Amino acid sequence: LTAFQNFLYNCAISFDLPILDWIQANLQSGFMDVFMPFITKFGDHGTFWMIVAAILFIIPKTRKTGLGMAIAMMIGLLICNVTLKPLVGRIRPYDLQAELGITIQLLGERMHDFSFPSGHTIASFEAAVVLLKNSKKMGIPAMILAVLIAFSRLYLYVHYPTDVIVSVILGTLFAFIGNALAGLIVAKLGAGKKGKFEA
Repeated sequence: LTAFQNFLYNCAISFDLPILDWIQANLQSGFMDVFMPFITKFGDHGTFWMIVAAILFIIPKTRKTGLGMAIAMMIGLLICNVTLKPLVGRIRPYDLQAELGITIQLLGERMHDFSFPSGHTIASFEAAVVLLKNSKKMGIPAMILAVLIAFSRLYLYVHYPTDVIVSVILGTLFAFIGNALAGLIVAKLGAGKKGKFEA
């Protein structure tokens, strides 16, 4: 694990921080300073996505989709938030900059947990990919929102690009697993016919 932590530190210095600084220098604006904190709230604790999953689960035609989203997000919560975050123990990028003698002015409150991986990004891609697999009508807007949430974590300087990249990969993987398990459960229980939103 120490070797992996060293790898992440080297990535932060050579890859992550230059990208975050470029975003701050070239993309920062009054509009973005308002829009990005607003967008990022849709990923807070996965609450928005869980509400969507619950609504879809209640509706018989979209029950499989809602179940797939819920399963995917539970997997992500256990593996990423409960296990990986404390195990890897990667400090936030603004804290690393502080150690290097640079103060970053944040738009939001300082986070008190670890940085790797990004819970906002994982939850968003878990939910959005399941939605996309079952319905382009719902999935495309969800994917756009998920991408915006992931970018907001970089704009707000609370995650490294490598956090977000790994989180997109893991979130997509968990989405496929959750969707597959939901399909098996629905088939096992002999649930009704596929709805208009489901493949």
